[in-house]
Amino acid sequence: MKGMVFKGNRQIELMDFPDPTPGPGEVVLEIKASGMCGSDLKFYRAADATAALGLGAISGPLIAGHEPCGVVAAVGPGVSPKQARVGQRVMQHHYRGCGACDHCSTGWMQLCVDGVAEVYGATGHGAHARYMKCPARTLVPLPDELSFAAGAAISCGTGTAWGALQRLTLTADQTIAVFGQGPVGLSATLLAAQMGARVIALDVNDARLERAREFGAQALINPTKTPDVVQAIRDLTHGRGAHASLDASSSPNARAQAVRCVRTWGKACFVGEGDSVTLDVSPDLLRRQVTLIGSWTFSTVGQGACAEYCADRGIDLDRLFTHRWTLDQAVEAYTLFDRQSDGKGVIVPS
Repeated sequence: MKGMVFKGNRQIELMDFPDPTPGPGEVVLEIKASGMCGSDLKFYRAADATAALGLGAISGPLIAGHEPCGVVAAVGPGVSPKQARVGQRVMQHHYRGCGACDHCSTGWMQLCVDGVAEVYGATGHGAHARYMKCPARTLVPLPDELSFAAGAAISCGTGTAWGALQRLTLTADQTIAVFGQGPVGLSATLLAAQMGARVIALDVNDARLERAREFGAQALINPTKTPDVVQAIRDLTHGRGAHASLDASSSPNARAQAVRCVRTWGKACFVGEGDSVTLDVSPDLLRRQVTLIGSWTFSTVGQGACAEYCADRGIDLDRLFTHRWTLDQAVEAYTLFDRQSDGKGVIVPS
């Protein structure tokens, strides 16, 4: 089979790999949709693609793609029908831990006490190929009401937004400021608006802000055109500030604004990977009783809950995607994605 490999310095190659065979406790998925995530750009742009997120180098070429969704094509020995059956529609939780520690046993394999063994698409073969092998315990059922592309979105970007909103305990009477309207931020805007919250969307790209409006944002702010972002948010919230904020931009300035824009007793959540932030601890946090949360993706339980929520409420996650590509179009797909001016893309290998 063909698999897409990041070679470093914005170079991509389609390489030949053997079709995978499941071992004990494993399955092989036929990938129907493999989402493109902002984290992939770090691998795409890096000189050393395999160490771009500090996950450690690997030996040999690695198939990219960490938003897998498809159907079970084969099951290995010891896999219970309750875990997986051939033909089942599934998402995949793109981490492998020990499977037995407190975190792994509750679906948080990325927090494994022994250290995550594999991150699929980063240190283990991912989903930018026709087939992908993984442990059966990493599968999450995909509701029939959702498309494979929707399942791929939930498998990282949209699921990450869901996990952050759950940690913020957002309610319908609250206002949330969402910094960055890429795939994760736009998912947060869509889900928060559906929950009934008032959303203030922020991005430096006006086209992305207009998409945020279409997805339910009630107020838009472009920080490059706004002298004082924090004051602008206060002006929209009766002088008090937002109840909550979510930063999906990874920008140091945006992160600081996300903390400073919330009201006393407010909550700020960081989900964007990398970079840094500088805060003045007393006025920004302590003396306003502000809660600062770091949120890293989601558990298998959370992934399933997000999928059921979207299915039960008829949330159209397919609207997130502006581009669909075949595997042979991977170079074109990532060249466009690298501009970060459009919506989410998905690769359809099968």
